[in-house]
Parts: sequence; structure tokens; C-alpha cells
Amino acid sequence: MKKKFLLLFIAIGLLFANCAKRGTITGGDKDTLAPVLKISLPKNYTTHFNDKVIKLTFDEYVKLKDINKQLIISPPLEKTPRILPLNAAKTVSVEFLEDLQPNTTYNLNFGQSIQDFNEGNPYKDFKYVFSTGAFIDSLQVEGSVKDALSKQKDKDLSIMLYEVNEKYTDSAVFKQNPRYITNSADTSGVFKIENIKAGKYVLVGLKDDNKNHRFDPKSEKIGFLNAPINLPSTEAFEIKLFQEVQVFKAYKPIQNSAASAYLGYDGDPKDLKVELKRNKAIYPHKISKVTDKDSMILWFKPIKLQKSEVDSLDVVVNNRKYNQSFTFKIRNQKADSLKINPIQSKFLGLTEPISLKINIPLSKIDESKISITAKDTTQKIPFKLIYDEMNLTIHLDFKKEPLTKYSLKMASGGLLDFFDHLNKKPILYEFETKNISDYGNLRLDVENVKQYPIIVELTDKNGVVQYSMIHEKPGTINFELIKPDLYTLRIICDNNKNGIWDTGNYLQKLQPEEVIYFPKNIDIRANWDVQQTFILKK
Repeated sequence: MKKKFLLLFIAIGLLFANCAKRGTITGGDKDTLAPVLKISLPKNYTTHFNDKVIKLTFDEYVKLKDINKQLIISPPLEKTPRILPLNAAKTVSVEFLEDLQPNTTYNLNFGQSIQDFNEGNPYKDFKYVFSTGAFIDSLQVEGSVKDALSKQKDKDLSIMLYEVNEKYTDSAVFKQNPRYITNSADTSGVFKIENIKAGKYVLVGLKDDNKNHRFDPKSEKIGFLNAPINLPSTEAFEIKLFQEVQVFKAYKPIQNSAASAYLGYDGDPKDLKVELKRNKAIYPHKISKVTDKDSMILWFKPIKLQKSEVDSLDVVVNNRKYNQSFTFKIRNQKADSLKINPIQSKFLGLTEPISLKINIPLSKIDESKISITAKDTTQKIPFKLIYDEMNLTIHLDFKKEPLTKYSLKMASGGLLDFFDHLNKKPILYEFETKNISDYGNLRLDVENVKQYPIIVELTDKNGVVQYSMIHEKPGTINFELIKPDLYTLRIICDNNKNGIWDTGNYLQKLQPEEVIYFPKNIDIRANWDVQQTFILKK
């Protein structure tokens, strides 16, 4: 009987299984909910905190993403806390590896580092706050930070407060942690530092690339206010970041070719002077700049060496008060040969010269072997030649007509380089100009200018200056024959009247020269005249 009942039960089960509707099992709707914090030990906003470990327990398994980048602890700690687990768990622990300061409010901002394990939904902007004293500090500082020159915005910026007390010095930004710190993670530049006690502070912004809470002037940008701030305050502060010009320093030259060497440096090489000696006697040389790098090329007359022979040259580098001597070795290497290339590819602007880039300094240019003619004519067009030895560029300026084809011819022997080599082959380059109607014009009136001169610049979408003009008195500014494009317009207040934008210096309490951007792009179209008024804020 038992066997019969068992067989009947199995048969009924199979019948129901066959009658059931067939389908595909689904996982349901995607989880979009962030994890929920169930318990924190000690409790958030605890006073008289004296624990070594904080434990945060969630309602589901969580993971930590970029915790070392996301977690901002204010005041900063000398030793990074141990944060566990490394894998999925419901409890996150933070273990302090140093003694905490007495009577101090700490703020641990986790950003979006705590996420649910499956879908990665973040527990956004979670802050754990506690005090080692009897109360939680509640003041705050807010504002914005931006680049002093560029309109392009940095992200992941540090904003720091240094308490001004009997121990404070201006060198604190180089040597010690700030009292309070926060991070502007996105490009908005907006920041808020919370849980601050009343007092007097120095507010500093920093592009802290190495994340050590110290200012490295060689590689990092800084911004500061002219005077300390007193809290409480309801003011919103603006910080402008800039890269300092370094104190000049040269580095030992490194041979680059048979008769050249790289001379690296920090700082401004404007007044650089180089003296080259061999066996204590002055040795012929020239210098040129490496494009977009803090290096010069030191060119010297070739030294005849046997295959394995080694020689040396002495270099004395002077730049204002800087004076340094080096000795570097010379070995057999491949010699340079003269190369000439036009900077323009085909079209030549009606207001720009023909520019030629060379790779070796020149000793002589024979202008009689250079000619510019319009197509289908043999009459030579007068030109003005400018040789820029520092940038190894030859500029040939002449009067140009629209819709005209021009030929630049250079006979063999027109250029003699520093190594006494002539260009052996004749050179022929052809260019053409566009019609005036292919360009646009900008008529600009600037109002409320505090002080002249000002520098008016039009930059492209990458922030590269395409057109620039120094304006020394009130009146309309005319940019003519502009290539059609969207431009950014900016005004530089040229306080020292040197024709360039000058950066700041933290220790000298020198702010960078003010740069004011027009709020909209300037749309220059072909055969259009754009009339624009730029009203500066008073």
C-alpha cells in the first residue's frame, strides 16, 4: 500500500508540472536604491569621542570604491586610517592609527565611496562627525575656486583653512597639515568646509596633485585671499589658482647630438646668458628654446673625436643673480643636418607672414637668394625678413592681396647654418590667400575699465590665444580679418604694463593680474561685422 501511495503522489506531481505554464525566470526590476545605514558605533555626532575604531553597519552588502581618493578627513591625519573590509561586507570599519587632537571636531566625508555590492548605487555624501571635546563645532566657510587665467576648470581641488595663532607662519602651507580641509571634486569649483570653530583663519586653495596637503610650488597651483578671514562669517569667498614662476635653476647639460646638448631649467630664462669653454678657452656656441618644454638647446662647433674618445665642455649659466658652472662629457654621436619647413600648410592669412621653421641656428641669411612672387608674374615682391634665433624661426612679411597665389623661392646657398653647411637644394613653397569676404571683423567697446593698458585676447576652444591686442586708452578696439570660428573674449588688466599676463606669488602675497571673461562666446562669421560691448563690473 505504501508503494502504491508513493507512486500516486509522484504521478500527481508530474501532472501538475506538465500543466504549469512555461516561461523564463527574470530577476525583476534593477536595484536603484542606495544602501541604508542601520547602525554606527559610536553614534554619528558623538561628543567626548575616545574610541580607536568606528563601525558603520548597512542593510545590505556594500563595497568601497576609490576610498583613498574619496574620503576627506578634516582636520587631516598624519597617518591614513585602516579601512576595512577590502571585499563585500555589511560593516565598514575605520581604525585610527594615531592619537586624535583634544577638544577637536572631526569630519569624515566619504563622498560616494560606499556603494551597494551588486549595482554600485552610492551612499552619497555621507559624513561622519564627532568631537573629542564636549561639543560639535558648527561654523562653516563656503565659496568657489577657479583658475586665475584659464576658463577651463580644474577638478579635485583641495580647499584648506590654517588657524592663525601664535604658532602660525606663512610657511605653514609648505610644512604642515591645515586645520580644516575639504575637496571640490567636480569642475563647478564650489566648496563648503563645515564643523569649524570660531576664530581667525588663512584660506588657501590648492591643486594638490600628490595628495600630501602641502604646497609644492614647482608643480602645483595655489590660490589665497589677501587677508585672513574671521569666523563666523556669511561671506562667500572666491579663490583664484595660479602657478608660480619658479626661482631660476639650471641643470647639468645632457648631450643631444654630435654638436648639441639639452640644458634644462626651472623658472624664467628671460635674462639667461651662457658661456661655453673648452680647455679654459671660450668655445663658439648658440642657444635656442625647445618648444613647450623648460629646456634650451646648447649648440657648439663640432669636436672631432676618435671612435671611443671622450671630451668635455665647461658651461657657465647666468640669469640675474643666478650663477652656476657645469662640466659635461662629449662623445661621438650622429650629426644634425639642416631642415627647413613652412609653418603654414597652404593658406596664408592676409595679415600673417610666411613663417619657416628650422632645426639648427643660422650664421647667415642671403636675402638676395630669396624671392616672393605672385603666380604668373616674375616681379619680385619686397619683403621684411625677421630671424628669431631663440625659436629657430624665419618670418617673411610682405603686402598680400586677396585671392592670390604666392611662391617663395630660395636658391641653394641661401642659408648658412651654425655648422657652416649651406642648404644644398633650392626651396619652393606655394601659398594662397582667401578673399576678404572669407573673414569676419570684430568692433569691441570696453566700458568701466579701471586702469589702462589692458590686453584684449580672443582664444579658441582650447584656450589658445589666436588674436591679441594691447589697448592703452578708451576707444573702439578693431579686430580685422578674423578667421570664422567661436572665440572666447577676455580682458587682462596689465598692471605692470609689460604686455603679458603675470602670475602671483604666495610668500610675496602677490595676486595674479586680473583676467575678466566675456560671459558668452563671440561668433565670428565670414563676411560679417560683429559689434560688441563688454561692460566690466565696477
